[in-house]
Amino acid sequence: MDIKKLILKKLAKKKKIKVADIVKATGFSRAYINRFFQELKNDGKIILLGRANKARYIFAEKKTVARAKKELLSFHRVLKNKNIFEDVVLDEIRKNTGIFLGLSKNIIQILNYAFTEMLNNAIEHSRSEKIEVFMKRDEGAIRFDVIDKGIGIFNNIMKKRKLKNELEAIQDLIKGKQTTMPKEHTGEGIFFTSKAGDRLIIQGSNKKLIFDNILDDIFIKDIKDIKGTKVTFIIGLKSKKGLNIIFREYSESLFKFSRTKVIVKLYRMDTDYISRSQARRILSGLEKFKIITLDFQGVDTIGQSFADEVFRVWKNHHSHINIQYKNANDNVDFMIKRTLSA
Repeated sequence: MDIKKLILKKLAKKKKIKVADIVKATGFSRAYINRFFQELKNDGKIILLGRANKARYIFAEKKTVARAKKELLSFHRVLKNKNIFEDVVLDEIRKNTGIFLGLSKNIIQILNYAFTEMLNNAIEHSRSEKIEVFMKRDEGAIRFDVIDKGIGIFNNIMKKRKLKNELEAIQDLIKGKQTTMPKEHTGEGIFFTSKAGDRLIIQGSNKKLIFDNILDDIFIKDIKDIKGTKVTFIIGLKSKKGLNIIFREYSESLFKFSRTKVIVKLYRMDTDYISRSQARRILSGLEKFKIITLDFQGVDTIGQSFADEVFRVWKNHHSHINIQYKNANDNVDFMIKRTLSA
């Protein structure tokens, strides 16, 4: 029996199939049949979309893929909090679902920033063994949830800052640029994310903190005590918000522009550049330039996360852009070269 031929024949008829369909038709084991699917996939004839019970194989054709993705508007994963990277998870959502298809540029930028910031917080702060990620698109909005079973955001702030209760922790968080890990983060992620969407909801301990930008207000509600933290972000598909505008509103002038080049004078805003959040904010909107020069004059040091976000993650997504740097002292130069060599 020509298993590959059977797979392609069934696929031509049904447009999408799963391994179980061929197992049922032939009586062979799943492991045996899966080998032929993998060979066809490696040959570039078919691709796999979705995961677990939603996983389906389709023809590797642009129109077929786009049509199939339109039906996959949700994503759910439970991740082991070990050696995971938020940008890789985001790329998986883009690749395996249609959540990002046809979105306006401003919505994509906001989702990129908000999702990676909130997932990064869970990875690095929660101390949770597992992190649950959910994203869904409907007719009017996109929502994502990041859920962990760790120490809990308000408990963590209370402990690190020696505060009396959750309300004091919430008050501290609302200020912006607050962090329990000052050597690795700046606390900007939640601050800017809370302003970028229609609603940001943070649940921990027995409190729910709601940033409602539709009503232009902040609410605090009592909830049943929960373990860990649940973050929910919602943005309407017709939102006109611009991430760059939000960043500029709360930043001093950083940029000197020309038609093909931008010089980013980092020293005007902060002393040290340590977090991914800072890197993402600085680079937002610069994808239209061919050359970016980072001026490190007056910057004493940068963190590994900052360097990795600029010179690996962002560069991988914008390989056509030349990122240069100048006025770097030995500490900054070492960290950049360490990232580039890795």
